Amino acid sequence: MRGSKSCFEALGALREREVKAAWGWVLSSDVLPQHQQAVETAAGQGLAEVADREMRAELSALEGHPILWAARLTGLGHDVLTYAEASPAPARHRAEPMADEQLVELRPAEMDALRVYVGAAERLRVAPAGGLVERVRRAVFDGPANRWSLCLTGEQMESVAYAFYPRAVCGSVAEANRFAPEYDVVVRMDRSTGSLRSARLH
Repeated sequence: MRGSKSCFEALGALREREVKAAWGWVLSSDVLPQHQQAVETAAGQGLAEVADREMRAELSALEGHPILWAARLTGLGHDVLTYAEASPAPARHRAEPMADEQLVELRPAEMDALRVYVGAAERLRVAPAGGLVERVRRAVFDGPANRWSLCLTGEQMESVAYAFYPRAVCGSVAEANRFAPEYDVVVRMDRSTGSLRSARLH
């Protein structure tokens, strides 16, 4: 969504007041003037709907006094807010791992590959390690370093190594080739059993 933090604040205020709105429309008396302007800008992007003359007349009859402005979120507006709230915040500092964890920093392409893996979790035969889906969701991005930071347990790191194996089979070995020596964990085919197993390089 184009615009600044004020646009999200305005849409958030609109959503909050919409819950209590008697007719499903938030009236000007319930919205700050600066928020009205931001909502009108958002309406141009399909994120909100501003009442037209006919709807204002209908609301005026319901309220018993003239309604000069009213607005409500569109379905897209609700979804954009939900998406924004679920998105990880930019990192201002590196995450601090717990005693049984290790800090893992992934390049954007590596994080994309990992997201594909955890996104398909319910359809996989080898599911992500416990807690990995949540760690991926809460990963933070360090813009200057161009890295995603996660604090992972050993089991979760092995799961990340596994995630890069089908990626390699599908044609991109870059993720696995960097992750293995960097974090000392790799997934290989065990020819004696015909199955994959994780291993430490050192």
